[in-house]
Amino acid sequence: MKGKEETAMSKALVAYFSAGGVTAKVARRLSEAIRAELYEIRPETPYTRADLDWTNKQSRSTIEMQDPDARPALAERNAPVAGAEAVYIGFPIWWYREPSIIDSFLDAYDFSGKTIIPFATSGGSDLGNTAKRMQGIVGSGAKVLPGRRFSPHVTGDELKAWAEA
Repeated sequence: MKGKEETAMSKALVAYFSAGGVTAKVARRLSEAIRAELYEIRPETPYTRADLDWTNKQSRSTIEMQDPDARPALAERNAPVAGAEAVYIGFPIWWYREPSIIDSFLDAYDFSGKTIIPFATSGGSDLGNTAKRMQGIVGSGAKVLPGRRFSPHVTGDELKAWAEA
């Protein structure tokens, strides 16, 4: 029989998008710390270095981020969202918000009755209005918490303490 802590932790999912590997490392640490399933959110067309050049007004990421309705196609739609009560969603901060691929992920699943906890990686940018934007996408049937930005060096213990707070 599972203990109360193990049962609670097993109902969490850590889903993440990582452009350069930093968010992936933090997501893995979080998943291990809270014993949650890990799922990578991948775009159907992977982002190239040129796509991610935020200094280029014609780069793919810049164009997507200028359009709040942009929804890049997902590579897969098999995230184990249905069995989770809490869904931690990780991403790098782009233009003070979640990348458009996160919006695609939020549109792709029914989050009714779930708590969504965003977490982000960034050299200095905060989450801005990310939680409010995400709440608008998932609707009133889910609850989006404010979330938090982490440095790439955050420890598993720090992540666990945050998740349990």
